[in-house]
Amino acid sequence: MAEFAKERDWDQFHSPRNLLLALVGEVGELSEIFQWKGEVPRGLPDWKDEEKEHLGEELSDVLLYLVRLSDICGVDLGKAALRKLELNAIKYPVKLCKGSSKKPTQINVPDNNDGSSNGGVTAISNSDSKSRSDGV
Repeated sequence: MAEFAKERDWDQFHSPRNLLLALVGEVGELSEIFQWKGEVPRGLPDWKDEEKEHLGEELSDVLLYLVRLSDICGVDLGKAALRKLELNAIKYPVKLCKGSSKKPTQINVPDNNDGSSNGGVTAISNSDSKSRSDGV
């Protein structure tokens, strides 16, 4: 990605802000593909080949801008993603979260061997949690 931009003398335009705004624009284009389709089953069985190809192009645009942004910001995206998975494993333990879409602040932690609740004490405090969309 860096070499691609360098060959075209685009580094001058690739500030973190500009790349972020371009990324948001591409996410918007990706969203438009799904905008009026309602719920879409996995694998997109009812989609035409052209629609899937367009989806692949927009997903690629998002990925490429994300990779370039992380590079410009000096973030090792692979390491950061692995670290985030480790943090999410702590934030969303399987025993408490399996099969649930609740936020960590909504999960009652059992405190007795009989499985009864501890009266609403949550797995993660409000100050430590973000919405599910921020972490998973």
